[in-house]
Amino acid sequence: MNPFRWSFRACFLLGFLGCAALLGYAIYTQLYQGLEPCPLCIFQRLAYAALALVFLAGGLHAPRGPGGRGVYALLLALAGMVGIGIAGRHVWLQSLPRDMAPSCGPPLSFLQETMGPLELVRKVLTGTGDCGTVDWTLLGLSMPAWSLAGFVLLTGWGLVAALRRPKGRKRY
Repeated sequence: MNPFRWSFRACFLLGFLGCAALLGYAIYTQLYQGLEPCPLCIFQRLAYAALALVFLAGGLHAPRGPGGRGVYALLLALAGMVGIGIAGRHVWLQSLPRDMAPSCGPPLSFLQETMGPLELVRKVLTGTGDCGTVDWTLLGLSMPAWSLAGFVLLTGWGLVAALRRPKGRKRY
């Protein structure tokens, strides 16, 4: 079965499931493995959530014409590029020598204990936590590196699905 012959709807719903699985794993590592997310991790989660919403909306809507598909391609590209930018910055920060890496501030758990909800949101959006620490790896790659790969693959998957010619349409 060739995935490039799947319908727009099937590709987008599979993209949504991929985003949901990655978000679920990130939350699992936080709650059950004790990995505290830094602000860049939180922003990557938000970018995955945005990507998931675009995939879900596109999968449920399943536009037939190139105009509607183009809108979803644009939205996917925007959400994906934001995620790629955030994850790329995180990978770059982790690649710097420890003495050269800029500090992001105290961890999120400390901020939750010492601040109110609105102040916490403001603080997270301005950057806190130690973003340069690598405390999880798989096959030698950190979680932000895997996140970057996920953004690239999911964005590419969605763009191919959105920009290819619909089944049954002939070229003129």
